Order: sequence, then structure tokens, then C-alpha cells
Amino acid sequence: MTTTEETERAHGYADLPRLMGLMTGDEKHGPAATSTLDVLWVLYDRVLRVRPEQRDDSERDRFLLSKGHGPMAYYAVLAAKGFVPVDWLPDFGAYDSPLGHHPDRTLVPGVEIGSGSLGHGLPIAVGTALGLRAQGLNRPQVWVLTGDAELDEGSNHEAIAFAGPAGLEQLHTVVVDNASASHARPGGIAARFEAAGWSTASVDGRDHEALYAAFTAPHPGRPHVVVARVEPKNP
Repeated sequence: MTTTEETERAHGYADLPRLMGLMTGDEKHGPAATSTLDVLWVLYDRVLRVRPEQRDDSERDRFLLSKGHGPMAYYAVLAAKGFVPVDWLPDFGAYDSPLGHHPDRTLVPGVEIGSGSLGHGLPIAVGTALGLRAQGLNRPQVWVLTGDAELDEGSNHEAIAFAGPAGLEQLHTVVVDNASASHARPGGIAARFEAAGWSTASVDGRDHEALYAAFTAPHPGRPHVVVARVEPKNP
């Protein structure tokens, strides 16, 4: 079956490794990508209210990939869900490909932000949640995926400290923890968010049912963070 024919059929979780395998070349950041695969799949398959035909709908959920320096799993999930053609995947990172080593919101359908410079996604997500609140759009949810090493950036901690007291219930953060952070946090990652008034959960980042339960846990009046633990980047 050619990739052109594949664009006409649905893809499931089992297809993701093969879809990722279509993307070759340098600067792949493989571990950064594979660490996010299960989180991305559960979100797009079972949680996010966004589809290719409604990607510009004001009532859609917003997903922001802050961990944008390893986007292969993201592109594979977007292709599996019909946001981008499977045909695009083999050209990943090529000069004239829309699929760059960092996602570009102006080139890739369904991508909400250009990302890859660490520390930007969570602050942007806070602003997005505030913007939705100001417009009276209470149904859309805002999701942002960061890595544990990204929390070394101070801009994230300013966002964390603001979002809790602001009661940004529409805001959800997923921290994929592959033990790559430079600085340890007393009590663990979740404790930092708890101290700022967030609802928190810590789960196995490869367990789809545990991820789904954590993603959908109620958290009235508070932002929510899920720490998804995966295998260490450098065991």
C-alpha cells in the first residue's frame, strides 16, 4: 500500500511506529519524540475535541506542543488522525517540506504554535486560557505538553505560579518525565505545581488507561497537571 492510498484509511496506535519510521534524516531527536508517543495518542484519540475539519473552530480544544524539538511522534499522530497527509512524512526535515525539525503553525495543519525553543509553551498556554476566558469561551480546553528538562526554564515557573491563583480551570499541562532535567525538585515535579495550587496526578506514561484517567480527572477551579513518567533518556 502506498502512502497516497494510506491517506484514505484510518490509522490506529499500532501504525505509529511505522509512520514514525517513514521520517529519516539528521536531527531527529528520537528519544525526545518517542517519549511523547503514548501521551499524544491518548490525547488525540480519546480526549481532545479537535478534528481536521474543525481545526479553526473557536470551540475546539487547543493542544500546544511545547516540547517541539522532537516532533516526529507529533507528526505521526497528526498523520494518523488525518490532519496531514502520510505522504508528507518521508520528506520530514527536507528543505521544501512543511514538516520541519520544529513544528511551524503556518505550515502544518492542526499545529497551534511554532515551538522548539524551550520554555515558551506553558506561558503561551496560560495566555491562551486567559484569552478564552476573556471571550467567554468556557468549553474549549487548553493542553500543553512539556518535558521535564524544559522545567529548568524559569519562564515555566512564572506561568505555574500565575495559573494556580488565577484559577485557570481550562488549562492542562502534561509533563513527560524521562529523567533528563538538570535540576532536581524537592518532592518531585508534581510538588512544584501543588505548591502553586494546581490539581496534580503522576502516572506511567506508557499506560493508556492510567493516562486517560489522569487526563479526565475533575479539577474544579484549578489548572491540572499530569506528570507522565517514561523510561530515562540516558539510562
